[in-house]
Amino acid sequence: VQLQASGGGLVQAGGSLRLSCAASGSFFSINAMGWYRQAPGKQRELVATITSGGMTNYADSVKGRFTVSVDNAKNTVYLQMSSLKPEDTAVYFCNANSVGDNGYDDSWGQGTLVTVSS
Repeated sequence: VQLQASGGGLVQAGGSLRLSCAASGSFFSINAMGWYRQAPGKQRELVATITSGGMTNYADSVKGRFTVSVDNAKNTVYLQMSSLKPEDTAVYFCNANSVGDNGYDDSWGQGTLVTVSS
């Protein structure tokens, strides 16, 4: 599975951004997709995930501000980010759990940088 993320950029604190990530390649199904982020000097952390059935999971730090959604027909996951804070600055990575010829697969996108200025 190949993942192509887009939508990162520079935004002022309090602003909004929308990230998109499209999955392509050969697979039978995608069970879940989501977003993780890695700030400078920190470990990668979960931001939000969503299953193909629509069940969501959010990091406490983004609850109420970020919304994850998925378009199963387009194999695309979105992350709507609002009320952004400088501490949201990080490289955001898309992730997909899929099933293919070789069984379960865990794929990562190349990352998109989000910078929130104070």
